[in-house]
Amino acid sequence: MNSDYEMMVEAYSQAGGDARALQSSGIAHLVVHGNQVLGQNLVPGLLLEPRATPDGVDIALTVRAGVTLAHPVHLCFGVLPKEGEQHIAVKAVIERGARVSLLAHCVFPNAVRVVHKMDADIRLEENARYDYTEAHYHGDSGGAEVLPRARVQVGPGSAFTTVFSLLHGSVGALGLEYEAEGHDGSRIEMTSKVYGRGRDRIRIREAGLLAGRGACGLLKSRIALRDDADCEIVNELTAAGPEAKGHVDCVEIVKDRARAQAIPVVKVMDETARVTHEAAIGRVDRQQVLTLMARGLDEEQAIDLIVGGMLK
Repeated sequence: MNSDYEMMVEAYSQAGGDARALQSSGIAHLVVHGNQVLGQNLVPGLLLEPRATPDGVDIALTVRAGVTLAHPVHLCFGVLPKEGEQHIAVKAVIERGARVSLLAHCVFPNAVRVVHKMDADIRLEENARYDYTEAHYHGDSGGAEVLPRARVQVGPGSAFTTVFSLLHGSVGALGLEYEAEGHDGSRIEMTSKVYGRGRDRIRIREAGLLAGRGACGLLKSRIALRDDADCEIVNELTAAGPEAKGHVDCVEIVKDRARAQAIPVVKVMDETARVTHEAAIGRVDRQQVLTLMARGLDEEQAIDLIVGGMLK
């Protein structure tokens, strides 16, 4: 077996992926190292067409009308050397009435100077569903720069959910920008969970436009920072359609010399629409720390346990 493939699978497991899914003929998956497709498996109703480019892979993904995939599609993207660049461009169409869940793991375990860019163009037709979970592992050196971008059109009666998590190892530099537009009766949910350490730099912008009648949306951020980490979180939610409703929820915990800024932007453009928001920035609750220390944990263990609970 290709040694790069074996190392990618090992890093995929470190990021929380289930390596057994990459061995099953009944589960769709794609493994990409740099600009090389190392492994691929398809299932009926799913079209997944990768094409190598000089610095990455272009991917066309289609789920056929009325198809519900029984298992999540597993995606593994990564760069194994200390230096490199990877650009993943995704064009996805979820046809009318289709349902798909994707689990993506992005791995850069040895990154000293690695740049990973992802540009996604996603379109959900009527009454479709697209659930996307993306987990990262960057190693401990702080040498990764990750720039995910997504533009999403959510058709009438459709639901788009995404969860981005980067909880283990160093973040390095993160610049995430997602924009989604929801039409009549649609639902948009975007969640980010990041644990910054050292001199990590985190910039997140998630924006939802509730353009249709009865569209709803939730933007949720959970960020923990320590040492000299720095972050800025911008959550924008606009209710433009009649009876649209949404909520923005941002919580950030800081420790040591870390710096955090939360910027909720809420707009209402119809008298029957409603958007609410809440943002909280503060340190770990001292009483919770003391309670856990009384049960045998040291201070660092207690803080990590509290932060881990918030980020779940």
